[in-house]
Amino acid sequence: MTQPTWDVSLQRQLVHQGSRFTLDVRFATAQPHLALVGPSGAGKSQTLKMIAGIARPDAGRVQVAGRLLHDSASGFSLPAQRRRLGYVFQDYALFPHLTVRQNIGFARRGGWLNPQRAWPDDTVQRWLRAFHLTAIADHQPHQISGGQRQRTALARALAAEPAALLLDEPFAALDKPLRAHLRRELRDLRADIDIPTLLITHDDEDAALLAGEVLHMQAGRLVPAAQAAQAVWAEVAR
Repeated sequence: MTQPTWDVSLQRQLVHQGSRFTLDVRFATAQPHLALVGPSGAGKSQTLKMIAGIARPDAGRVQVAGRLLHDSASGFSLPAQRRRLGYVFQDYALFPHLTVRQNIGFARRGGWLNPQRAWPDDTVQRWLRAFHLTAIADHQPHQISGGQRQRTALARALAAEPAALLLDEPFAALDKPLRAHLRRELRDLRADIDIPTLLITHDDEDAALLAGEVLHMQAGRLVPAAQAAQAVWAEVAR
C-alpha cells in the first residue's frame, strides 16, 4: 500500500470577524503537490501554520513525506525549526535590514546571528543563480521589485533544504503577467528539486498549473468541489 505523502488531521477553535467556528481539516493523499483553495477566513492559512508548527492545534496529527511531525494523542510535537518545512509567507517576511544574500543565508545558520554580508556558501550561491538574483545579491528588500522579493523568499525557503514546501498565496501581491511568469518558473524548478508542495491560493490558474490535487475549504472544513462552486455562484448572485 502506498504511504500518503500528506497525512493531516487538525482541529482548532477559531474566531474570524467576531464569528467562532471549528477548524476540522482531514486529508491523506499520495499526491505530492496539493492546492488548498477557498474564501478568505476559511482557515487555510491557519491550517498551513499548524502543519508548519507555527500554530498549535487543539488536537490532531501531521505526517509529511513519511515523517511524523505532530501527534496530539501521544503528546509528540516537533518544534517548527525541526520539521524541515520551507515556508513562504504571503508578504514574504524578508528581513528589511539584511541583503538578498543575507536573507537567503539566514536559512543556513543554526542560530539567530545574521549572516555576514559577503558570507560564502555554495547553497546560497546556487539559489542566487537559480532565481536570477546574483546581480542584486547585495541589495536590501526595499531596493528590489515585488517579483525579486518573491524569488528571494522562495530561495530562502529552499536554501534550508526542506523535506516539503508550504506556500501561502505566494503570487498574491504580483500583477498578472509577473504572476504567470513566476508560476511557470516555480513549476519548472519544482521538477528539479522533487519535493512535495502545499499551496494556498485563490487563483484557479495557480491550482491548475501547480497542483496535482485541489482541496476546497469552507468555514474550516474541506468540501467537495461541486459544493465549493455552488457557494461561489451564490456569492456572485448576491
